[in-house]
Amino acid sequence: MAQVLLKASAYVFIIALGYALKKLRFFAPDDYKLIMKIALNITMPCAVITNFASFGFDNALLFVTLLAVACNLIMWGLGWLFSKGKPGDVRALYTLNFPGYNIGSFTMPYVQGFLGALGVVVTCLFDAGNAIMCTGGSYALTSRAVGAGSERPRLTDTLKKLFSTPFCTYVLMLVMAIAGISVPAFLLPITSTIGAANGFMAMLMVGTMFEFNPDKTFLKQSLTILAARYFMAAVFSALFYFALPFSLEIRQVLAIVAFAPCSAMSPAFTEKLRGNAALSSFTGSVSILLSVLIMTTLIAVMGLQ
Repeated sequence: MAQVLLKASAYVFIIALGYALKKLRFFAPDDYKLIMKIALNITMPCAVITNFASFGFDNALLFVTLLAVACNLIMWGLGWLFSKGKPGDVRALYTLNFPGYNIGSFTMPYVQGFLGALGVVVTCLFDAGNAIMCTGGSYALTSRAVGAGSERPRLTDTLKKLFSTPFCTYVLMLVMAIAGISVPAFLLPITSTIGAANGFMAMLMVGTMFEFNPDKTFLKQSLTILAARYFMAAVFSALFYFALPFSLEIRQVLAIVAFAPCSAMSPAFTEKLRGNAALSSFTGSVSILLSVLIMTTLIAVMGLQ
């Protein structure tokens, strides 16, 4: 228990450090973009490669990717139901912020620190399905259903967002694992060294992106989104843990990943469809705090270190 809390405290400290340095103007408001580029395009892919290389892959785990797509579709449907009869901007807000999980820049490094190679591989598989919705799937559904905004999502734009460096790394590692191709041994010292920095870079990025400006007008809608997300996260987590035909370790990882915070892409898509991007950003920031608390508690309860 003490070891879990110590590790979690280190992650929280790095987030707080990034936020404090931004407030002290050590970082400019847009510096998070550079940190994000480094984390998502260099350290995270290296961490993924290293962990795939040390894990014996089972093709049955591909089901986890479909599971992520299903969770996102269910949450999108709930967002649609919760916003029924409300103005188009509210419908856009709910349907774009109910679904979507922040895996790459938050959950992945958090899992990496606690759950090792198995945790990273399972999280990658979940994020592969999640990315399909987060990078354009939910936006496409909402755009057509709500009819807000001045543009429809083009297939080329959606594919450009989907085929990011992390997603391409997932696909490459999956293809190699299924084909039985090993990562060249000479690469591992390089990828393991760079990948070890992923937790720090990702948490620092979260801190520099973090905004907490409570506004009474935000609270009701924000609480609705968060309550729905975390209630359903509890439902998904219980189903993953008790109902899936996987080993205990895999079910534990999925039970934790279900509590990932809101997608970092949600505010941008919300703004495109004339929703309240500031409220989306505020909700995402609060969800990070909640996810740190819940995921750490689950790790401690499950005895994972």
